Amino acid sequence: MIRLILALALALAAALAQAQAGARFSFAVIGDTPYSIGEEWMFAEMLTAIGREELAFVVHVGDFKSGSSPCTDELFAKRLQQFQSVRHPLIFVPGDNEWTDCHRSGADPLERLAKLRELFYPDESSLGERKLKLARQSADPRFAEYRENVRWSIGTALFIGLNIPGTNNNFGRTPQMDAEYARRSAANAAWLAQGFELAKNDGHAAVFIAIQANPRFGRPAGAADGYAPFRQALLAHTLDFGKPVILIHGDTHRYRVDHPLVDPATQQAVGNFTRIESFGSPAVDWIRVGVDPAGPKLLAIKTGREINPLR
Repeated sequence: MIRLILALALALAAALAQAQAGARFSFAVIGDTPYSIGEEWMFAEMLTAIGREELAFVVHVGDFKSGSSPCTDELFAKRLQQFQSVRHPLIFVPGDNEWTDCHRSGADPLERLAKLRELFYPDESSLGERKLKLARQSADPRFAEYRENVRWSIGTALFIGLNIPGTNNNFGRTPQMDAEYARRSAANAAWLAQGFELAKNDGHAAVFIAIQANPRFGRPAGAADGYAPFRQALLAHTLDFGKPVILIHGDTHRYRVDHPLVDPATQQAVGNFTRIESFGSPAVDWIRVGVDPAGPKLLAIKTGREINPLR
């Protein structure tokens, strides 16, 4: 009798785990906002609207200020408070306007990146009222400084966050910045490879990658291209994985869902790859991404205006 009860309990636990692994969920994507005083109140309203939705988490894909505005501690603290006030877990991917472009207003980009790491990535949890446990690359002593590179999973979907900002990925401006780019690119490549290896070994149904920059698909690779190594690695991993790979980014302020990754061997779009680009200033809006790992269609995407048409 005890054996029968134990067997039933194990079967129930296995069935529950399988159901949870294939369960549908949704998350929100925002980015490149707010940029101006006029957008501040719209940004606050958007966060309130997102808080009313049932979501697994929210991801901000960087640029929480304009490129020309000062990179002050006071502004950083204000954004942190806003992110922490969101009801859902919030993952913030750093953008160029928060660090690489801070030289425009007289600040040191590397010092500003250190401040971002201190404020926005203090421990192993997400931001937001409800926390989500994250794996950070900084747990590896070889990459101890890269606290912003993160990984988490929801059911059978694996998510990877990387510090790949706009303005050519901080490459080509000064020798000091080029050295930073080289170190970070090596860390990003290692974290991306480790994520895909984990996804293959654990049988994940899809891999999502969040970065700030538009990596300029279709551009011929050149010596001055700060995104060429990432595009090459992304192509190789996507082809090898064989299951859906979704890149989420901001940077060029153009909401779109498309398939821009091309296999040079066939000159055809890679069928298991999708790109989602967030809205950006002057548009202050968000994207709801529904994920159904067990369904015939993995993604169901709506904009905030579709969800709340009275706006």
